[in-house]
Amino acid sequence: MVDIHYIRQKEPKGLGDAVLRAEKHVGDEAFAVLLGDDIIVNDVPCTRQLIEIFKKYECSVLAVEPVPDYKISSYGIIKGKQREDGLYLLEDIVEKPPIEKAPSNMGAIGRYILTPEIFDCIKQTREGVGNEVQLTDGIRKLKDMQKVYGFCFQGRRYDTGDLAGYVEAIMDFAMKNPEIRDRLLEHMKTLVKG
Repeated sequence: MVDIHYIRQKEPKGLGDAVLRAEKHVGDEAFAVLLGDDIIVNDVPCTRQLIEIFKKYECSVLAVEPVPDYKISSYGIIKGKQREDGLYLLEDIVEKPPIEKAPSNMGAIGRYILTPEIFDCIKQTREGVGNEVQLTDGIRKLKDMQKVYGFCFQGRRYDTGDLAGYVEAIMDFAMKNPEIRDRLLEHMKTLVKG
């Protein structure tokens, strides 16, 4: 039903570089980017929500959510005009800005539906934050060529790239497992007494 390809990024040169390596497999179709350190739980998967926005507007769309002030410098932060509930037309996106230069508190998270024009935009970008090729810099160019939307997805996101988020994901999923839930609750009680 599907062809699966994988490409190894021999050295970490940024998310933009990683996405660019998929160009020959994508061709001229829109495609999804899913970052493995984001787990999103909802009856309607986040990627499906983005696909529905893409079908409606026929342009790139990225998942966004409000992020706390202390995490703003860890995200691509958007500036956008709200078009409808939870949907923003991108005016700008800035990679990992200090809080005083952040255009909002809406951070792009690890789900994207992108049009193939992103590849030329990435090729035109220089190394950015962290001396890496940033996908956000490519998206910044793309929004000058065509509309790009940010969508506040429905669901619970776990950032497993963050130690606390990783532990929260393990705990929440474990507590939903009836085979181990009671045992874990007993263990947590011993930790509290500790």
